[in-house]
Amino acid sequence: MEAPAAPRDAVDPSGPSKPSETPASVPDGVTVELTVDSPERMKELGRRLAGLLRAGDLVMLTGELGAGKTTLTRGLGEGLGVRGAVTSPTFVIARVHPSLGEGPPLVHVDAYRLGGGLDEMEDLDLDVSLSDSVIVVEWGEGKVEELTDDRLHVLIHRAVGDTTDELRRVELRGVGERWEAVELGRLAG
Repeated sequence: MEAPAAPRDAVDPSGPSKPSETPASVPDGVTVELTVDSPERMKELGRRLAGLLRAGDLVMLTGELGAGKTTLTRGLGEGLGVRGAVTSPTFVIARVHPSLGEGPPLVHVDAYRLGGGLDEMEDLDLDVSLSDSVIVVEWGEGKVEELTDDRLHVLIHRAVGDTTDELRRVELRGVGERWEAVELGRLAG
């Protein structure tokens, strides 16, 4: 399914000998890199990642348009056992998917159209939902970090331009104490 974790200076599949890019706003933490070669495998990664999540977790998704952020979130929804089809919340900004069982609900946010930082996000009351839910924010970098010191930042890198390449390099960065003990490396197998 996914290739074993790559070294931190792995080559980006989108170009020749381009070192992986690390956003300055993401502090060092637990990092695992995977290679995903199809949308179904991206969804499967989401299902497996759901097994590591619990109420109170914030997951930030970063990647180009079409990188697979919503596909990964669909897998998270399946893995968490939530109600409703997980689709992009671009035009509604946020959707809540209640749990069908004992697990936490999934709050799926698309912050693409939100310009400001946490000020604009405050209207969504994510801080109220955080302790009871798993919150996934697409395009959240620079907007939701202040919600919690502990978060999982998922960066999805894909080839850009006119390409049909399905290959994605996925970097999972656990930030904060919560993620120090989580074995993100289990997702590589």
